[in-house]
Amino acid sequence: MFTPVTSFAETLAARLNDLASNLWWAWQPEVIAIFRDLDPALWRDTNHNPVAFLSELPPERLARRADETALESRINLAFRRLEEYLQAHATWGKAVCGVLRTRPVAYFSAEFALHESLPIYSGGLGVLAGDHLKGASDLDVPLVAIGIFYGLGYFRQRIDRSGWQQEAYGHVKRDTLPLRRAVGRDGNPLLVEVPLGGETVRVGAWRADVGRSQLILLDSDVERNALSNRALTAQLYGGDARVRFRQEMILGIGGIRMLAALGINPGVLHLNEGHCAFAPLEMARQWAAAAGVAFAVAHREVALRTAFTTHTPVAAGHDRFAPDLVLEHLGWLQREIGLSPEGLLALGRVNPHDPHELFCMTVLGLKSARFANAVSALHGHVTRQMWQSLWPGRRETEVPIGHITNGVHTNSWIAPQMQSFYEHYLGPDWRAAIRSPDISDRVHAIDDAAFWEAHQVVKRRMLNYVLRRCVLQATAEATTTQLDIPHFNGEVLTLAFARRFAEYKRATLLLTDADRLARIVNTPGRPLQILFAGKAHPHDDNGKRILQSVVELSRDPRFHERMIFIADYDFSVARHLVQGCDLWLNTPRRPFEACGTSGQKVLLNGGLNLSVLDGWWAEAYDGRNGFAIGMGEVHSNPAVQDARDAAALYDTLEHEIIPLYYDRGPDSVPHRWIRRVKHAVASLSARFDADRMVRDYVRRCYLPAAGGISSAMPGE
Repeated sequence: MFTPVTSFAETLAARLNDLASNLWWAWQPEVIAIFRDLDPALWRDTNHNPVAFLSELPPERLARRADETALESRINLAFRRLEEYLQAHATWGKAVCGVLRTRPVAYFSAEFALHESLPIYSGGLGVLAGDHLKGASDLDVPLVAIGIFYGLGYFRQRIDRSGWQQEAYGHVKRDTLPLRRAVGRDGNPLLVEVPLGGETVRVGAWRADVGRSQLILLDSDVERNALSNRALTAQLYGGDARVRFRQEMILGIGGIRMLAALGINPGVLHLNEGHCAFAPLEMARQWAAAAGVAFAVAHREVALRTAFTTHTPVAAGHDRFAPDLVLEHLGWLQREIGLSPEGLLALGRVNPHDPHELFCMTVLGLKSARFANAVSALHGHVTRQMWQSLWPGRRETEVPIGHITNGVHTNSWIAPQMQSFYEHYLGPDWRAAIRSPDISDRVHAIDDAAFWEAHQVVKRRMLNYVLRRCVLQATAEATTTQLDIPHFNGEVLTLAFARRFAEYKRATLLLTDADRLARIVNTPGRPLQILFAGKAHPHDDNGKRILQSVVELSRDPRFHERMIFIADYDFSVARHLVQGCDLWLNTPRRPFEACGTSGQKVLLNGGLNLSVLDGWWAEAYDGRNGFAIGMGEVHSNPAVQDARDAAALYDTLEHEIIPLYYDRGPDSVPHRWIRRVKHAVASLSARFDADRMVRDYVRRCYLPAAGGISSAMPGE
C-alpha cells in the first residue's frame, strides 16, 4: 500500500518510507546509497536502518538534502523499481509455481538473518533462512516465513581485558523496524493461544514484507501473559531446556495457529531444522479433528506435504528433551490425538521402546516429513549414516534423505563495486550471463588489471571499515593494549576467518605453531595479515576459551599489524569481510561442516577459498578454483587429524598461496592469482547461489508435496 501525498517534501518522505518499509531495499545497493547519501553520519549511527534513519530526518531537511545532492530522480526511480518488482507478471514463479498460488509454502525457522538492523539471528542457520526467503522473493515463489521476534535479540559481544567473551542483551526497538502488527478484520491485534502444560500462553505476531514474500514473527510479549511467559520469546537460544522447549512449541504450534488466524492455508510445510518440528504435529492434530480420522492417518497426510532440512552432523546440535518435560507440556496434545504417553514420546525417539531415550526434535522432523534433505553432498552421506537406524533393515544408500546444497543470495553479499564491474564487462543481465555455457571464456577475457583493481577498491573499503570497528572496540574496552590500533595495508595478502567459535570448527588450527605463523606473517616482501571474527555460544565455555586464545595471540607483539580480532560479529561485519578479503579460511574437522556457505559469498567478490574438503567445498574444489587443506583424509584419532591438517595448512600457505599472490608481472598485477579467481567465478558462482538452491527446493520438494510433479529426492 503506497501512501497518498501532497507537497514535494511529503512526496519524497512518503516514497522513502515506502522503500524503507519493505526489506527489498536490503539487497538493492542503489536504494542503500540513497539513504547513505542523504546523511552518511546518521546512516552509520542508525546501523543502516532506514526506518530509524527517516524517523530522525524531518521532511523539510530531507527535501533540502535531496535538492542539494540531486537525489529526487534517484528516489523516484527506486520507488518505481519497487512498484515494478512487486507487480511483475513475467516471473519464474508465476510460470512454474501455479499450484502454490492459493496454498503457499510455509517456511519455518528459529532465526532469520536479513540485515544487521533486524537482530533476530545468531549465525549460519539464520543467514541461510534469510537468503532462502530473499531468493524465493526474487523468483516469485509463493512463500510465507514464520519465525520468532526476539525482543532482546541475540547477544552483543564484548571482549574483556583477559580476552574472555562477555554477553550483553539490549531491547530491540520495534518501532524503528519495518514491522507491523498482525491484525484481524476488526483491526485488532491477532492473538492465538498455545497450551504449555497447565497454562496457556497468548501469542501475537509482527509482519514484515521481504520483497514479494512475507515474514511472520511470533511474540509472547503481550498483555495478560504472566511475566515469565512474556519473556519466553525475548532471547534467541536463551534460557534453559524448559525455555527452549516452550519457544519451540510457540514456533511450531503457535506458527500453525497464527497462519490459520491470518487466513493462510499452506500447501507445503518446510521445516528449517528441528526447532520447528511441532508444526506438522499441530497441523496433523487439526487435520484429524476436521476430517474425523485417526491421528496416524492425518500425520501421514501432513508428512506428504512436509519437507525437512537438517543442518548439522554434530550430535550435540540436535535438540533433545527429557521425557517428563515433554509429557508435562504436551499431555493435552497426547490426550487429544488419542496416543498413549509412550506413543507420543515414540514420535521423537529412534528406538520407540527405550523408556530412557530423550525426545529428539530432529527425529520428530524426520518422522513428520516425506521430503528430508541435508545441505551438501557430503552432509547427505553423513546424515544418512547418522539416522540410518530410523529405517531398520535399509542400507545406508536406501535411507530416504537426499541433499540440496546450500546457496547464497548473491545481491545480499556482492560488493556494489563488483556488481557494477560485472555489469560493465558482462552486461546488465550479468546474473543470467554467469549461467551461460560460454561464461568461462567471457570471464577470462576480462582484463586482469581491471579485475585486480576492482577487488582492491573493495578490499581497501573493507580495511577502512575494520579500522572503524576496531576504534569503537578499543574505545569501549579502554585498555592500553587495544587502543594501539593496527593499520592494515591494502597491498598485503589478507586472510579472513569468521564463524561461530565451536570446537569442531578449529579456529585455532592456523595458530597451532605460533612461531612458524609469526615467520609467515612477517616474511619480508611477502607478509600476511589475518582478520578473525565470531562469537561463541553463551553457554559454550570451551568455545570461549578457543576465542580467548585467538584474542591473546592477536595481542602478541609478533602479530602487531598482522592479526586482529573484530568483536561483535554480525551481518555487517560478515558482509564486509567476504567482500574484501583475498582469502577465506575454513578449517572444520571433516566431516562436521554441513555446508559452510560463508565461503560461497567470497566468489563473485574476487576472493579465493582455503578450506578443508568438507561441506560445499568437497563438491566444489577442482584444483584450480581455490585451495584445499589436505586431500579429505579422516584419521580415527582427532588429534592426529588436527596435526596433519595444521601441517597441510602451513605448507599450502607458505609454498603455494603466498608465492602465487606475490608473483607480479611488470604491471604489478598477480596474473596467475587473477586467473584462479576468474576460474572460481566461472566455475562456482552460478552453482552455489540461492537462485539455484530455491529452484531445487521448488522442483524436488515443494511441487511434489503440493501435488504438482513427481520427485527424485528420496534415495537419489
